[in-house]
Amino acid sequence: MLNPDTKEAYELFHNGILALSRAEQQGFRVDVDYVLSQKKHLTRRIGRLERKFKDSNFYKHWEHVMKKADINSNQKLGHYIYNVKKIKPAKLTTTGKGSTDEEALKQLNIPELNDLLDIRKLKKVRDTYLDAFHREQVDGYIHPFFNLHLVKTYRSSSDSPNFQNIPKRDEEAMSLCRRALYPRPEHQLMEIDYSGLEVRIAACYHKDPTMLKYLNDPCSDMHTDMAKQIFMLDKIDKSIAGHDTLRQAAKNGFVFPEFYGDYYKNCAENMACNWGKLPHGTWKKDQGIEIDYIDKMFKPYYLSNHLISKGIKSYDAFVEHVRVIEQDFWGKRFKVYAKWKDRWWEEYKQKGYIHTYTGFTCSGIMSKNDCINYPVQGAAFHCLLWSLIKIDQVIQKEHWDTQIIGQIHDSIILDVNPNELKKVWQTIHYITCEDLPGTWKWICVPLEVDAEICEVDTSWNTKTKYKE
Repeated sequence: MLNPDTKEAYELFHNGILALSRAEQQGFRVDVDYVLSQKKHLTRRIGRLERKFKDSNFYKHWEHVMKKADINSNQKLGHYIYNVKKIKPAKLTTTGKGSTDEEALKQLNIPELNDLLDIRKLKKVRDTYLDAFHREQVDGYIHPFFNLHLVKTYRSSSDSPNFQNIPKRDEEAMSLCRRALYPRPEHQLMEIDYSGLEVRIAACYHKDPTMLKYLNDPCSDMHTDMAKQIFMLDKIDKSIAGHDTLRQAAKNGFVFPEFYGDYYKNCAENMACNWGKLPHGTWKKDQGIEIDYIDKMFKPYYLSNHLISKGIKSYDAFVEHVRVIEQDFWGKRFKVYAKWKDRWWEEYKQKGYIHTYTGFTCSGIMSKNDCINYPVQGAAFHCLLWSLIKIDQVIQKEHWDTQIIGQIHDSIILDVNPNELKKVWQTIHYITCEDLPGTWKWICVPLEVDAEICEVDTSWNTKTKYKE
């Protein structure tokens, strides 16, 4: 059981659980017919993929060598591909063995393994998500629980079903699941998401001047600057698909992982192999993603061509390049942030606990990354929870037909009456971006929210960016 340390912290969780209970009561409408038909469809797809996989020479050899091939055992799969077939791992586990996680297996780019990954993905969609929607629905609605007493970082969790674990990264899995969820008849779903909330709250702790400048200057873009440095480009034009991919690679493959404690080797591999589609080893011309076109002939200009022209001719050279960038990142660009992390860690080692700005204490055994990330993650969620409570209070006071129906990490999901949409957005924007920082004076950076909206009577899968 987690305990708040101040009256304000207690009231936040007390009022939060009441607001979340009303969201639980409202629930999400489920298309039960779709769920049942999709489960049957997925069963047929999985059967076809399994037959194809088991007819492959890859599987037959695996079964011959191992006597019995277990497609659900990562341990046996890892032994076969790394010890028997002597395939070089795309990445290693902390114990030095070849990794069999989804990302590592994808990087191997073996057709049979890609089929196996599809089988596992579709089984999870069918047996974990769609099955839970059908099992937990009552009269065509699911009512997920939202908990405030289980997570060490003082964030929320969800169960019955786990609404916060619906796929997001895999487009197909996300679509298959979200197509089952609808608003009440003649309503529309709206998702409000705090933009870069944890980065902003972290800045309130460390107050690095470079970070504060990025967050306070709307014309600056940290991720574009990092993409230019990492991929040695003079400019990033987000209208070019390849450039936008490289910016996303810098953002999600370097900046955020570095903030959360990852290091250059993992970042380099992710950016080069996952985002850039480049192989391990020495690079050749015309490899990786297309990042531009040459002249008016529209001849593709590939990432490998560009990096080779800059002297980065192999995967190992790129790893060394990213190592130097990491040193610059913490040694020059965000040196105040780096010193804060060391200072925060030393304080924890002396006291055995650390306080959050929102009145909670993180204690117990923590790694350095835990020590740095827990208070930031907790305080960021508390910003969302505070906003959710205030929005709920307005809904109750003004008797809106619009209702909060869910919460996922940094976002709030609402079931909106179209006639109230403009009022809903204006109220939420004021509460999240003006009222909150005006109340919690320790918030020293501007807060931003984005909104996505679905058309009336359409599924959660149809959401698009909301424009007032």
